[in-house]
Amino acid sequence: MTDTPVAAALAAFRASGSPWLALPFFAGGAADAVAARVDARIAEGARVLPAPADIFRALTETPLPAVRAVILGQDPYPTPGDANGLAFSYVGSGRLPASLRVILAEAGSERAAGGDLTPWARQGVLLLNSALTVEAGKAGAHLRYGWSALTDEAVAAVSARPEPAVFLLWGAQARARTALIDSGRHGVFESGHPSPLNRARDFPGSDPFGRANGWLAERGVSPIAWRLG
Repeated sequence: MTDTPVAAALAAFRASGSPWLALPFFAGGAADAVAARVDARIAEGARVLPAPADIFRALTETPLPAVRAVILGQDPYPTPGDANGLAFSYVGSGRLPASLRVILAEAGSERAAGGDLTPWARQGVLLLNSALTVEAGKAGAHLRYGWSALTDEAVAAVSARPEPAVFLLWGAQARARTALIDSGRHGVFESGHPSPLNRARDFPGSDPFGRANGWLAERGVSPIAWRLG
């Protein structure tokens, strides 16, 4: 087993030839610096999540030319086995995370369908976290490791394309990236965070998925099948 699993995952992603590799984060030394920092934590005994093969999964499942919608999260779930590299997506065996339950209820999904959001990603929904890694039991542990530069650049890259896309920005951290988006070209739908801890409770009933599909349809873009199951 390699002693630098994150660097190995980065090398594999580079070998894929993904269009995202044109971002300065990958073209310069930022990606290597972040990978080295995370690998250093692994060498110190930290358990880093998700599995190395899933770290860049949001970008692998949804190439830049395919993006129709963008949803931004914070970081992966900190419980081993729960995260699969897509923001908010849950593949664990326990009860769905509270925020995800709220999201799926708004999307009209069946509870029995689970919380794996891979079907969204494969329809062109970029499910990108602000940090692509976390440590077991330590939510937010890698938020200041440099991953956020990738998120900023990815948002800006989608905004720079001529093809229309919708940005669903939930909570203060996601909404702070509004300045990176050309709202004259793209749809921007903001609301509070779906977390039950959001005292304003301004996510339920905001109809982000219906509004996004309506906006896309007006521009001749096929709607997204948000409902799971």
